[in-house]
Amino acid sequence: MAVSDLTRIRSNIQGLNILGTLRDVNNDVATHQLRLGTGKKINSAGDDPAGLSISTKLDARNRILQAVFDNIGQAKNLLSVAEGGLLSINDILVSMGEKVVTAANDTLGTEERQAISRQLVNLVAEIEDIAQDTEFNGVSLLNSSTTFNFQTAERSGTQYTTQAFTPTDLGMTNLIALTGDDAIDSTTSTQYLDEIDNAISTVSSALTNLGSLINRFTIKEGNVSVAQINTEAAFSRIRNADLAKEQLDLTKMQILQQTSTAMLAQANLNSQSILSLFG
Repeated sequence: MAVSDLTRIRSNIQGLNILGTLRDVNNDVATHQLRLGTGKKINSAGDDPAGLSISTKLDARNRILQAVFDNIGQAKNLLSVAEGGLLSINDILVSMGEKVVTAANDTLGTEERQAISRQLVNLVAEIEDIAQDTEFNGVSLLNSSTTFNFQTAERSGTQYTTQAFTPTDLGMTNLIALTGDDAIDSTTSTQYLDEIDNAISTVSSALTNLGSLINRFTIKEGNVSVAQINTEAAFSRIRNADLAKEQLDLTKMQILQQTSTAMLAQANLNSQSILSLFG
């Protein structure tokens, strides 16, 4: 800062020093007001070039992790749809086993056994409908082999392949051929029960695989969530303003702004003291 000399009035050095300080204070006031207005500590590259570069990369990473988190959630939704269909098929198969065992008992007459056969025909048709109608986003999940690649990481994914669970694919040959006029008895019930047991085994195995994959995705979801939150926190510390601190700094700068303005006015008056030499 230049040394002022009140006897040299053509250049008001004291006033210029205070004016320079006032300009700096005004810039600081504007900076703090902008941060309070936007909530950002870095509003332009000039504010903090290195901080802007680091925070930009953190923001990109954060958004990628958010996309991965959403992908995992959608994958779990798809698997849950398939699981719901399989659970329904499993319940139907268990109910069919009960019906067959009931029909095998000789306490029932022909009409009662035919009534059970009609129920079984309808249940077989319902399994077919569930296998055909269970889909996600237009893709069938239980009536064909389709491989899904779930993007559960930034550069890698997890595959899941569906399989068919129609009565034909479950090997229910005799049950498919069953009609409402057939009467199941203790002699013929065994072949139906074998088919039902095999179908239940197939569906149970698929449910086990689905459940394991859903659990795996739940673990992935938790890990990605923690990473995303921590990345967001790191970004926020660099890029976003601490409003309480900014308000304190603004108050300080506003006081300095007022005192600098007052001192600039005083500096302009100080040069007039030289007039006393000409009295």
